[in-house]
Amino acid sequence: QVQLVESGGGLVQAGGSLRLSCVASGTISKFNDGGWYRQAPGKQRELVASITNGAITNYADSVKGRFTISKDNAKNTVYLQMNSLRPEDTAVYYCNMNLQLRSWMRAYDYWGQGTQVTVSS
Repeated sequence: QVQLVESGGGLVQAGGSLRLSCVASGTISKFNDGGWYRQAPGKQRELVASITNGAITNYADSVKGRFTISKDNAKNTVYLQMNSLRPEDTAVYYCNMNLQLRSWMRAYDYWGQGTQVTVSS
């Protein structure tokens, strides 16, 4: 069974930085696309950043120029470097990975358990 484990969340002052990591454990044949989402209290989950198998990235307008998503296929890991953090970035951040567990199987989306990011003003 595949499990996604996130780390790197925490409390930081406005203007600070955090780096989130999400590692997929288990037997994995191929890591395709990855992404980070966030959900603030009382709000819907929203896409923060995504990266394709070909390393094409996409960002929410609110984080462009401040956040950077990257992936390491060999380590089955996706990262989110967050700089110039703002109080409005406060949310639970979830990673998403599209994984193919066996070469003959189709790929599925898997989710992490979420990590809290709190930015104080």
